[in-house]
Amino acid sequence: MAAPQLRVSFFGASGEVTGSCYHIDTGTSQVLIDFGLHQGGSDADVRNQRQLPFRLDSLEAVVLTHAHIDHIGRLPLLCRQGFRKPIYATPATCKLVPILLEDSAQLQENDALRQSRKNAMRGRPEVKPLYTPKDVPPVLTLLTPVEYQRPRQVAPGITVRWTEAGHILGSASLEVTCTLADGSKKVVVFSGDLGPRGVPLMKDPEPPLMDADKLPDLVICESTYGDRDHRRLDDTVEEFAGILREAMWDKDKVLIPAFAIGRSQTMLYYLNELTNSCRCPKFDVYLDSPMGAEATKLYKQFEKDLDGAARALVAAGEDPLGIDHIRITQSGDESRRINDLRGSMVIIAASGMCTGGRIMHHLRHNLYKRDCRVIIAGFQSRGSLGRRLVEGADEVRIFGEPIVVRAKIHTLGGFSAHAGQTDLIRWLENYRPRGNQTPKLVLTHGEAGPRMALRDLAESKLGFSRTFLPEWGASLLV
Repeated sequence: MAAPQLRVSFFGASGEVTGSCYHIDTGTSQVLIDFGLHQGGSDADVRNQRQLPFRLDSLEAVVLTHAHIDHIGRLPLLCRQGFRKPIYATPATCKLVPILLEDSAQLQENDALRQSRKNAMRGRPEVKPLYTPKDVPPVLTLLTPVEYQRPRQVAPGITVRWTEAGHILGSASLEVTCTLADGSKKVVVFSGDLGPRGVPLMKDPEPPLMDADKLPDLVICESTYGDRDHRRLDDTVEEFAGILREAMWDKDKVLIPAFAIGRSQTMLYYLNELTNSCRCPKFDVYLDSPMGAEATKLYKQFEKDLDGAARALVAAGEDPLGIDHIRITQSGDESRRINDLRGSMVIIAASGMCTGGRIMHHLRHNLYKRDCRVIIAGFQSRGSLGRRLVEGADEVRIFGEPIVVRAKIHTLGGFSAHAGQTDLIRWLENYRPRGNQTPKLVLTHGEAGPRMALRDLAESKLGFSRTFLPEWGASLLV
């Protein structure tokens, strides 16, 4: 009789950056790692509505790496189809999940209503949202917090340990230990989304390390920026300051598309630091994101999860995010009124890849104006509006309308919340083959070019062999 094997299947973030979803099957237990939305591209809606590629009644648990919507955004679909097992995550992630899912559900409902009105005028059928706000509460009842570094059995024969990933508040890498039917053990390490080292607010990533003498059997690592490093952070901050000074001098409006969790707080940190140090003049800053405002409050609640410098500022009675000095807009009417304002100001609004949310309205009202600047400060998925702006499009479509691009588009890659190539290799170095231990390496969460570049470097520099670059639906036996 053949020895039992562990099967890991890839149902998202495979050949793309978004839609993270990994299925683990020990033969006796099955768990899911993340279940996120596909974002960007004309077929994202179709991919999000695909039939579940696994048996829901066999699923014992869901384990989350962090709360970004491309890692949690399809959880309401599980519950709508009857899933009632635990969803495990760090405490901060458990607090962030309701904020993001409620916002996502509202956006999808609004987008469906808007498209349905247009379809009605053309004699076409109405559009159904992927899910609505009523689908979110069942997810929240299943959230089960687990502290960093405390192993937790999440299913019979499957134990998980969460370690710091340095990406956003509550983000984690995972060490998954699986006991097979014959008593043998297999260990899988998931990087989750890794943050760069040495950035403000977040701790540096902490790779899961088992016994120093034993390597994992399988390492699954993200590769978003597997082909390049970011610009030096100091240089990026100086460029940011220069853009702001020019914008204030020219009386330009500055739009910053930013993920409500992570990027928004990073931008607030630097806006606060630059004005406090007099490196650029004071100006009105609008955080046009109720979700971003709620997430920012959690940074105070989870002070222990921040880096030492941020904790020292808090201990000294200072607010590293300067939240008391910014204007937070809650209602849609408040958001719309910003578009009537003239003169210098900074508007931070979701979403980070310009695929929905309030930033779309600001872009619609301002992209055609010469007194507008757009700062792109994070990864832009293939097919997203943000990607088209970065690539220099002269005209884009927003809500079906053609909009000429006259605004100045600035790209600041140094603020990325994802590790660059050097930091990815540094993380993988903990698992480089040695002796007769040769972990299998899988690269996910990256487009083709970055994945292949990181594969080539991991193999030539670290000695990995037969690196697997899965596409959607691929499986690997361990």
